[in-house]
Amino acid sequence: MPSQKLLAPILSFLKCETPNAWIDEAKKPENLPIILRDHLACELKAGQTAMHLMRKYAVDKKSGQILADWFKPYEGYLYRQEGDLQSLANQDVLSKSVFPKSNSEYGQDLIDKMVLLIKEELHHFYQVLEIMAGRNIAFENTSAGRYAKGMMTHVTTHEPDTLIDKLICGAYIEARSCERFAKLAPHLDDDLNKFYTSLLRSEARHYQDYLALAEQIAGKDISDRIAHFGKVEADLISTPDTDFKFHSGSPIKQ
Repeated sequence: MPSQKLLAPILSFLKCETPNAWIDEAKKPENLPIILRDHLACELKAGQTAMHLMRKYAVDKKSGQILADWFKPYEGYLYRQEGDLQSLANQDVLSKSVFPKSNSEYGQDLIDKMVLLIKEELHHFYQVLEIMAGRNIAFENTSAGRYAKGMMTHVTTHEPDTLIDKLICGAYIEARSCERFAKLAPHLDDDLNKFYTSLLRSEARHYQDYLALAEQIAGKDISDRIAHFGKVEADLISTPDTDFKFHSGSPIKQ
């Protein structure tokens, strides 16, 4: 497995490793289109999650609209098949500044971390799309799996704990992505191996940023909540799952 030093804290953070049954399914050449299509959707969803957190908790109304507009070309492509690879080529740069709400409790740190995350996720979206085009893998809409929804159903409904729980969920999702890229990379061809290995550093930082923000905003020990979501996440990853996706559980035949 590549980058052992980079992965060590992630493997310690996660409460289980990816089941071998998932690796066995994911490395099958006939399943590569499923992996890439779902990966494409996951990159956009990861960026959207960060954008929604910023709009709800951190930025002023004008900045919120700037962020929403930033996503429109990507959402148009993924949800309505508008545009093409070339039209997205220069879309992954935020050209205008965004500013915190005057009464924001969470400060510039959340904005800075989430803007960087969004830039990287949208760049990864374009890279996956480029790989799919180069391999003549047609884009198809893919339904959401149980993973993220299964995590979010455990988020509490009162603030600031709602935000803290969402940030913890974000940390686990990014950590799992990193672990799966590392597990899958050695089983892929050289180009995809290099691509997935190249994603490890940013995914590892995303997990660290989400966790640091959760601890900073809480201002208290949140180890119990982290442990709770760790168990929820591990259950989703390790239990049988009939819907094969990038973040799905242990595959079973229908």
